[in-house]
Amino acid sequence: MANDYFTVSEFVADALDVAKTRTSDLLLAAPTVARMPRIAPADGGTTHKYNKYTGSPVVGFRSENDGRENDNSEDTVVSVSLKIVDFSFAVDMAVADAWRDGGAEALIAREGARHLQAALAKLEKQVFYGTGTGGDAAGFSGFMNSTYLDALADDMVIDAGGTTAATASSVYAIRLGVDDVAMVTKDTIDIGETTVQRLAGSTGFYPAYWTPASVWVGLQMGGKYSVGRIANLTADSGKGLTDDLISELLGEFPVDSQPTILVMNRRSLRQLQQSRTATNSTGAPAPFPQEAFGVPIIVTDQLLSTEALET
Repeated sequence: MANDYFTVSEFVADALDVAKTRTSDLLLAAPTVARMPRIAPADGGTTHKYNKYTGSPVVGFRSENDGRENDNSEDTVVSVSLKIVDFSFAVDMAVADAWRDGGAEALIAREGARHLQAALAKLEKQVFYGTGTGGDAAGFSGFMNSTYLDALADDMVIDAGGTTAATASSVYAIRLGVDDVAMVTKDTIDIGETTVQRLAGSTGFYPAYWTPASVWVGLQMGGKYSVGRIANLTADSGKGLTDDLISELLGEFPVDSQPTILVMNRRSLRQLQQSRTATNSTGAPAPFPQEAFGVPIIVTDQLLSTEALET
């Protein structure tokens, strides 16, 4: 992919007759990542390892004057590889210095904020799709890479039954916490010091303000009961999100390890709202849901409605 630098055409778009608005055509919010706890990698480097309790000891009753065989618990070590998220950027020095609204410093600050926002949205999508379709193959493993979530036969996957190809979406029930789902970062997300560098253009060189920005990031997915998924939600009749499906999903979590959030996109939220309207005895439209069975709902644009049907 070719470099895509801030251009003079965008400088012209900020002329005096253009209103200073925050209008955007982009979907860059990252509400799920914003709520995730952050932990440091266990080795202090770029690999995070944690123990997952996978086998309980065998216990039982015994008769008087007789013993029983001893047993021990079992743990499995899970290894998470951190990956570099890079959102460095360059701005032509002449363009930045001519910026009418505060000069180079203001333009660099604006671009820094926008690059950070885009990086967070990239992280959020990676959490769901990992290295598969919808995610970045160079990124860290996400929910769709989990053997607990990648097939209808998995205990933590509920099938909504949609049948139209490439129109599916998923809803996730997630247990956030340092022992469950957490973002692993080697350092805090920060934007480095801006310097002037000589960059190559298509026909020669030019001076530019270069701002380095990157961070090592990975996802701790916890254990089997840290994440659950409703798959194959589509626009097919009767195949959208309902409270019954959410109830079925929540029922897969242990009593003492219930999820802390439900994450869905806007289509799934609308389907849930419409299903509640259809069962409302007053006939009045139900409000947009804020929770289901006491679990808060988080709405994100990073969950697609064009997923392949899960099998």
